[in-house]
Amino acid sequence: MTNENRGVLFVVGTPIGNLKDITLRAIETLESVDLILAEDTRQTLKLLNHLNISKSMISYHRHNEADKIDTVVGLLDEGKNVALVSDAGMPIISDPGQGLVHYLVENDYKIEVIPGVTALITAIVRSGMDSTRFTFEGFLSVSKKQRIKRLEELKNEIRTMIFYEAPHKILYTLKDMYEVLGERHICICRELTKVHEEYRNTTFSEAIETIERDGIKGEIVLIVEGANEVELEEKKKAELEKLDPVDMVKDYISSGMDKKDAIKKVAKELGVNKNEVYKQCIDLE
Repeated sequence: MTNENRGVLFVVGTPIGNLKDITLRAIETLESVDLILAEDTRQTLKLLNHLNISKSMISYHRHNEADKIDTVVGLLDEGKNVALVSDAGMPIISDPGQGLVHYLVENDYKIEVIPGVTALITAIVRSGMDSTRFTFEGFLSVSKKQRIKRLEELKNEIRTMIFYEAPHKILYTLKDMYEVLGERHICICRELTKVHEEYRNTTFSEAIETIERDGIKGEIVLIVEGANEVELEEKKKAELEKLDPVDMVKDYISSGMDKKDAIKKVAKELGVNKNEVYKQCIDLE
């Protein structure tokens, strides 16, 4: 079948809480497609009933995604138009659909994105925290070992970090972050766009104390300030000052590097003129 005769996959953003956040284009798309791929058909049915839309649905979630790709491709090959939705927000962002879209892109199928509200953007805009540059980390691992490992990798990240977290896990996550990252300013964004929407601008230690005392409910977007760039540079400088250029050159030479290249590399790492390092290493063979 030629590309022109294939159906289109519409990736449709849906509300994250307040049903009024559905876009006119999303409504038109859901009304016009032949069927809908839904992360949870029960959840999507609530939205369709609210919109007075009756449409066939196929369950499409992270546990059956790999098995359903061939089915979806077959439907598109028949000329059927298909909408992909998640339970809330934009599909694929910490939700199913990445594998399908990747396959369709690689095989030149038609894809249209119908933009909608996204929890991470909603949260950082309202939080008041630095949004100039940020990184989205999604959900951390449920394994403490893997969670700590990832946080260690993020320890020197200077951009604002955004995480998704469930209420029953948030306390463990905050304690691990406090242990690895040290005290930071954070914003706990809860129940976005819903009746009990809340933004808590606080710190790790204060949040831990409050949640241990009062508990917390609702899905959470956690925003964490990045590492202080000035402090990182000062720490790096202090660490470099402790290093012995001669020992560093010796180490590189013992690993197989010639003396000239070793001196150049050490000078670059220490941020000094290579002639200064050369003078200290003049007696090295």
